[in-house]
Amino acid sequence: MTPLYWHTTGSGTTELVLLHGWGLNSQVWSYIVPRLTPHFRVHLVDLPGYGRSQGFGTMTLEQMAQTVAERAPEHAWWLGWSLGGLVASQVALTLPQRVDGLVTVASSPRFSATDGWPGIKPDVLVGFEQQLAEDFHKTVEHFLALQTLGTETARQDTRRLKQVVLAQPLPSVDVLTGGLDILRTADLRQAMAALDMPFLRLYGSLDGLVPRKVAALLDPLWPQSSSYLFEKAAHAPFVSHPDLFCQQLIKYIRP
Repeated sequence: MTPLYWHTTGSGTTELVLLHGWGLNSQVWSYIVPRLTPHFRVHLVDLPGYGRSQGFGTMTLEQMAQTVAERAPEHAWWLGWSLGGLVASQVALTLPQRVDGLVTVASSPRFSATDGWPGIKPDVLVGFEQQLAEDFHKTVEHFLALQTLGTETARQDTRRLKQVVLAQPLPSVDVLTGGLDILRTADLRQAMAALDMPFLRLYGSLDGLVPRKVAALLDPLWPQSSSYLFEKAAHAPFVSHPDLFCQQLIKYIRP
């Protein structure tokens, strides 16, 4: 079996699994891990095909969730950012008895925009897929820039994210295309309404990929969950506002 990169650190008693977003790897959490390890036993994962988890092919959302869950503790809080939020959500739907609580960051149960639902226009995601085959590096850099657009620290945050990507092995075009396909087709809006575990949703007010309107629409659809909006943050609030991000997370999980 191809090994999944998994690193555990921290002195806390609460297990916390962190899942990164499309195109990146678990190094993206390096800015907040020192703030979390006194409170949690943190599990850093490179999703299948990303970073140091090489050798995996294209996967469905269900396959990705199952692969990650096989390495996870029997009981843990799961936090997923962007695409990682979909994976963490799928784990919660498939194996709810193993998920003590769920946190999604700048994530949406449906990333693709439809009538009455804000998100990424489907033709934009299709365009990314086409561009990947033509200019891999330029497409990934463009996507990273979109994640910080509008923030006061946009240039610095984009540079940090780019460093994370380049510091580890790059995912293949097939893996990235498969990830974009999940973002384009997944729709967990109705399924997740049945979740009864603690559930926190975190958003950036300037996020162009998961618009703030998503939070307002999900508040009545998922009344069992809580939401928080980071002002002046975009798609990566844990990079632009690490202290405030960790404060909100710790307060929710360990009140």
